[in-house]
Amino acid sequence: MYDTLIQMLDATVRVSAPLILAALAGLFSERAGIVDISLEGKILGSAFAAAAASAVFGSAWIGLIFGIIASVALALIHGFACITHRGDHIVSGVAINTIVAGLTVTLGLHWFNMGGQTPALSGDQRFLDITLPFAHAMQNVPVIGQIYSNLISGHNILVYLAFVMVPVTYWIVYKTRFGLRLRAVGENPHAVDTAGISVTWLRYRAVMMCGILCGVAGAYLSTAHNAGFLKNMSAGQGYMALAALIFGKWRPVPVMFACLLFGFLNAVAVRLQGVIIPGVGEVPVQAIESLPYVLTILLLAGFIGKAVGPKAVGRPYVKERA
Repeated sequence: MYDTLIQMLDATVRVSAPLILAALAGLFSERAGIVDISLEGKILGSAFAAAAASAVFGSAWIGLIFGIIASVALALIHGFACITHRGDHIVSGVAINTIVAGLTVTLGLHWFNMGGQTPALSGDQRFLDITLPFAHAMQNVPVIGQIYSNLISGHNILVYLAFVMVPVTYWIVYKTRFGLRLRAVGENPHAVDTAGISVTWLRYRAVMMCGILCGVAGAYLSTAHNAGFLKNMSAGQGYMALAALIFGKWRPVPVMFACLLFGFLNAVAVRLQGVIIPGVGEVPVQAIESLPYVLTILLLAGFIGKAVGPKAVGRPYVKERA
């Protein structure tokens, strides 16, 4: 039973990593007042760019760089529509998601002729798991050995980066001048403008930070968690990250725990495959696949309470003229 629990928690950590990165990305964007439905599109686009570049150049690190570039480019398009031209944030985000879903498959067919996929990645083309010091030596130590050897050790560098970004994000948002201005521009952009700070530039920096984190999340999916790009491989994780952001009420640590909860639900769903319920029979695959999403909706609807986002989120800013 203890071994099973460790395995489920290990799966939870692996599944939660891209959710944490994407949710923190959305936190930067929405704290600045920009609604980011396009998290899904940025994750998918960066996953394709990372896998394609890694396959061509033979390096996962080069793939990560290309994934970040692709995601930041999409973030800047979203920012150009919403910040510069004061367009509707939801429409812009949905448009990016739709375009990326079709564009990745089209480019995959044209470049690799493999049904929209990229070639399978191996060796240096992937981010491989890291064994921490003394992991093997501690494996037989009761309780602590399993936690250190099988739960803490044995993940790739992007998983550790995802969890490191939680305190880093907290420090940036709550302990730096940039973070103070970021929170202010999401609450009252007119006050920020009156103080002589550029609302436009501040929001653009926020969406670029969002793009960087989404780029890492997408690269993780295709070059670490999987061995290549598959059609629509993000599978709604951008929307789940957005739900976790709301569930965590736009605060880094609660957002991380919300992502871990959603990751745990995915791990439970995987463990239910092939389970036979007395009087019912084997659990249908469709029910298992939909379980995390259904439970996410139920949790948001029944347990989140009142979640109040930044006051100026989704509202275009028009500079007042004297």
